[in-house]
Amino acid sequence: MDTVELLRDLSQASGVSGREEEVQAIVRKALEPHADDLRTDALGNLIALKKGKRPDGGPLRTIMLAAHADEIGLMVKELDEGFVRFTRVGGVDVRTLLGQEVVVHGLRPLPGIVASRPPHLTAPGEREKVVPLDDLFIDLGIPEERLSKLVRVGDFVTMRRDFLDLAAGRVSGKAFDDRAGVVAVVGCMEALSTMDHQWDVYAVATSQEEVGLRGAMVSAYGIAPDVAIAVDVGFGAQPGVEETESVAMDGGPAIARGPNIHPLMYEGLVATAKKHEVPHQTEIIAGRSGTDAWAIQVTREGIPCGLLSIPLRYMHTSVETVCVRDISRTARLMALFIAGLDEHF
Repeated sequence: MDTVELLRDLSQASGVSGREEEVQAIVRKALEPHADDLRTDALGNLIALKKGKRPDGGPLRTIMLAAHADEIGLMVKELDEGFVRFTRVGGVDVRTLLGQEVVVHGLRPLPGIVASRPPHLTAPGEREKVVPLDDLFIDLGIPEERLSKLVRVGDFVTMRRDFLDLAAGRVSGKAFDDRAGVVAVVGCMEALSTMDHQWDVYAVATSQEEVGLRGAMVSAYGIAPDVAIAVDVGFGAQPGVEETESVAMDGGPAIARGPNIHPLMYEGLVATAKKHEVPHQTEIIAGRSGTDAWAIQVTREGIPCGLLSIPLRYMHTSVETVCVRDISRTARLMALFIAGLDEHF
């Protein structure tokens, strides 16, 4: 697997919460060589199964890996004299929207820009403030009489951003939250193809995480795994972010610790990382993690969870930045952990 190329393909695909099918098609193709079964459930989760080789008479044990395929975006709420008014889907930061290139997914994909009135025509007291969402609009360059034939209220809008290679193994683009995690899960499944493992592995590219962890909730209920690992992104160290609230770029996956995480999952992941010299760090999450692990943990009678965070800068913007090595390390750590699971864990 070419980690960078898969991340590039996923980043540049469109998949706002609830419309992840373009992304999931790419994930399906990447997982097919490493899965014994692939299916898509009613909520749009892509679920891949890789069977383990347990001893004769040994109990069936299962582990679920979850990383969300959806991205934050926008939705058309009104056509206003040739311009598109919109609302948010997920945690879009209004500060990042003005001047953004977008794609409106109407009857065909339509490129556009997010705009507002010029600052020259704004009251002096308003010029230093963030432009409110209601004062923004999308300009597609389409005459009013044609716009209504191509765009409908309720159409989704995604950010348009080219994937960018930076220095020192860093890359930048949109929707790395959490397509980077999806790439790590695919990498784990590929690595497991060269390893012996006893447990069955369910790899899930979950849907609708950004609007309420919905895909993780229903897929975990259906699979009912013995344990699970969620893979998401964490706040990479950058100016303006306290050291206690961030994790180091190129420092390996951050292994979460807190009430959302089962102690034995944390200890098992740390022991595996140390044994195999996988760079790693600890992320303290004292309350709600806000990740798929939060939903999985309380599914059915409770599922012991681990959480791995890939360090990422500029979360929920179109220039999210990761170190590719951190994705590969996350994949390797999960594969080694799974290969070490036996019937007594």
